[in-house]
Amino acid sequence: MSIEDRIASDQPDSFAFSKDNEAEIKRIIAKYPKGRQASAVMPLLDLAQRQHENWIPMKAIELIAAKLDMAEIRVLEVATFYTMFNLKPVGKYFLQACTTTPCWLRGSDEMMRAIKDRYQISSGQTSACGRFSLLEVECLGACVNAPILQVNDDFYEDLDYQSTGALLDSLEADAPLAVGSVLGRSGSEAAAGATTSGHWCWISLMPILTDHAQNPARSSRSIR
Repeated sequence: MSIEDRIASDQPDSFAFSKDNEAEIKRIIAKYPKGRQASAVMPLLDLAQRQHENWIPMKAIELIAAKLDMAEIRVLEVATFYTMFNLKPVGKYFLQACTTTPCWLRGSDEMMRAIKDRYQISSGQTSACGRFSLLEVECLGACVNAPILQVNDDFYEDLDYQSTGALLDSLEADAPLAVGSVLGRSGSEAAAGATTSGHWCWISLMPILTDHAQNPARSSRSIR
């Protein structure tokens, strides 16, 4: 998708941060040394997006550039580099589907098929109802519970065709399922459930650790 395609053709005439966000901007910029305020560009883009119905108008780009003493093109470069920033309107539910290798090996094709079958959309498009937008993204950093679908700020994990459909049903009813693994996995435990008790692991190590604390010279060989 070209940069031109990512930017909305219909733009608002103005943009201003809310009073609360102005206070937050001062707090964010204060974190950085004098002359390094440009480092705050990503947090400010995020604030603008959250304030403006999940997309960033060009007037916000101009305002952020002025606040951070940056060239407008530099702010736009950051906004267009990261897929988490939207430069045109998206649906209420922004579906960010990871299709890189770990998720693909675990069935992201079926997850994508469920979305496409339901709404007849491809990456970069919004459903006819206007409530769902889809974007294929790079690794979301939760490979252990692949495949992953990020809905706005929330991760849904271990999805297949059927469970993706159930998730979409819940979103259509504005009653989203609990976030996390749809299989009920806790953290990154095995798909079949926990196989090792951390409690017993620590019990087995306690004699060695206790001896090392009391006699470090004598027990160092055992620790190694």
